[in-house]
Amino acid sequence: MLESRIKQLLENKELVPQIEARMAEFSRGRDWQELFSELCFCILTANYTAEGGMRIQQKLGFNGFYKGGYDELAQKLAANGHRFPNARADYIIDARKVAKDLPRVYDFKGKDARIWLQGVKGLGMKEASHFLRNIGFTDVAILDRHILGLLAEHDLILKMPKNMSRPQYLETEKVMEGLSDRTGLDLARLDLYMWYLKTGKLLK
Repeated sequence: MLESRIKQLLENKELVPQIEARMAEFSRGRDWQELFSELCFCILTANYTAEGGMRIQQKLGFNGFYKGGYDELAQKLAANGHRFPNARADYIIDARKVAKDLPRVYDFKGKDARIWLQGVKGLGMKEASHFLRNIGFTDVAILDRHILGLLAEHDLILKMPKNMSRPQYLETEKVMEGLSDRTGLDLARLDLYMWYLKTGKLLK
């Protein structure tokens, strides 16, 4: 069973401290500039890779995301190897309109903050959940292909969906909440353990 595999990881004396250190990093305070940079990272990872998004985030930084026009940003994303430089440049520039208001997310619980974020172009349920987890929220699930694949492999969902509507996302999130209860892990930690179980990597 999946929960047994996760519980075995909880006995890994090297992995557990790494995950707790990552959680501590997520929960540290951030100003609006750092929040915007992290939001852009999550926009970049959609239909791309976390490694690629991290690389571009480190390369461009806040100024690269926040300053300059569409053409300049699209060129930077293309030069750094993003699959969809034009669309992501459009999304990031649109996200600038909420940049200085991003600290407001801390006024909500995770699921309510996620609803507020749905007004950002290119930020679906998964990307909004990813952003919230990366800035310290522990009550939303990031249902990416790795997590969905594990759930499908262990018959916790019928099959791995190609696209998910909001109701489907919320229904599958309840499956994750059940697994959270059985393992004693909040959704943020559960994601990290499941991601490691599927990929052997610990990213963000």
